[in-house]
Amino acid sequence: MPQSTHDRAAELHNLAEHAHGAAAAAHDKSDHLTAHELSKQALEHSRNAHRHSEELADEGEKSTKA
Repeated sequence: MPQSTHDRAAELHNLAEHAHGAAAAAHDKSDHLTAHELSKQALEHSRNAHRHSEELADEGEKSTKA
């Protein structure tokens, strides 16, 4: 069964949250190189989640106008 778009958006937000947590933990351990890479990954996940959420909102607006 295909994954719903809302489930996908939630998954992307969860990935971003996890990556931010991992980056924070690496910063606390003074592992700055790893923390930097994890922060970049978290930012990318956040951007993907935001983009996907915007697409859902646009689709919702279009369907209510139709």
